[in-house]
Amino acid sequence: MHEVKLSDGIITLSPLLLDDVEAHLTGEDELLVRWLNGGPSTREGVEGYFQHCWEQWDTAGPLRAFGIRVGADEALAGTIDLRFAGEGLTPGQVNVAYGLYPSWRGRGLATRAVILASQYAASEGGEEAVIQVEPENPASAAVARRAGFTPGKRPHSKDGTRFDWYIRDLRVAPQ
Repeated sequence: MHEVKLSDGIITLSPLLLDDVEAHLTGEDELLVRWLNGGPSTREGVEGYFQHCWEQWDTAGPLRAFGIRVGADEALAGTIDLRFAGEGLTPGQVNVAYGLYPSWRGRGLATRAVILASQYAASEGGEEAVIQVEPENPASAAVARRAGFTPGKRPHSKDGTRFDWYIRDLRVAPQ
């Protein structure tokens, strides 16, 4: 399972490794903390999460976490994860969450990562990809639209946070 490596010739997605911890800690900024992580990371916390991600690959669990890598040296530019089960998802739906480190933003890399991850989700039986975006995060909504997602429902999570859902049917080839 750990040998999964997806590429479009510009970016590569491959499972997160403990060797990625330092790059993640260095790359994290206030936007990643706000929109993705829920709080500033600690080395111990990131190591624990990356270990959990590795275990999910080992056990074919519902989480598939990838590093978004760029260039010949496959520098870590961010992360993208797929959750094949979770709050509000129906069977066949896959949640897609992503974040890029500041120096890599604005180059279309997140859109490429979402497209690659969606193709992988479809190959693993996913029928519909879901990106949940807080309305105050227009950059993430723009990534979803560029990757072929369309607006869907606007639910609240258990903690009351409202999300705009963007949906893409994985059973239909992208246009």
